[in-house]
Amino acid sequence: MTRVLLLPGLASDAALWRAQSAALMDAGHEPVVTDVHARHPSLAQMAQALLAEHPGPLVLAGTSMGGILAMEVWRQAPRRVAGLALLGTSARADTPEVRRLRTEAISLFEAGRMNEVLQANLPFVFHARHQDDSKMVSDYFEMVGRAGPAQLVVQNRALMARADRRAELAAIGVPVLVACGADDQLTPPECSREIAAAVPGAVLEVLPQCGHLLTWEQPEAVTRLLLDWLIRLAGLDARAPTGQTGHGHLRQA
Repeated sequence: MTRVLLLPGLASDAALWRAQSAALMDAGHEPVVTDVHARHPSLAQMAQALLAEHPGPLVLAGTSMGGILAMEVWRQAPRRVAGLALLGTSARADTPEVRRLRTEAISLFEAGRMNEVLQANLPFVFHARHQDDSKMVSDYFEMVGRAGPAQLVVQNRALMARADRRAELAAIGVPVLVACGADDQLTPPECSREIAAAVPGAVLEVLPQCGHLLTWEQPEAVTRLLLDWLIRLAGLDARAPTGQTGHGHLRQA
């Protein structure tokens, strides 16, 4: 059994991982969804809290902002991280244009116009074939509504302040899964391709007919990728010398 920490994206919660959580449990793993992103104002503080709250080796799967947070956890404590799954995410800092758009969105959130912003951003969140899926869209609005405008403001500011991490990727020495939607307009596939190209041995998967919310849009495919990645981790652990828990290996009860 592997304990897997699942890191949601911006203004998201455990619902974003609902299909994968159930499948991981069925496969004998222990999925745990963290909410540190909802309790701290910066990526550095989120990572510090996660490290304090979850002792031992960490297997991290993050989507979007959750992937950015996973990379920050690795930056702070590389020997604590045994594996990374980075879904629909980027190692880049925000461009000036993206910062401008976030700043405009923050003004609207603070003015009570959250739903207006969410509605306008649906084409960037979902693939075209899912934008008319009333259940999926309703679930998305409800999930972001649970976070509320205050979290949207804080988390967008945290993302605006982040540094570019691309130069650090080559030092990652654990099994890394990189996946994205082929039609993701928020974090285009080129962001995932450059992560996979920089991390030694990383596995890259680009999912067809999929936008930014790949855990909902392609749940079975994402689950399969995560289970295959965990098999890779288990294989490394089995080859580790008895009693050793060196960098990149797991010894979980």
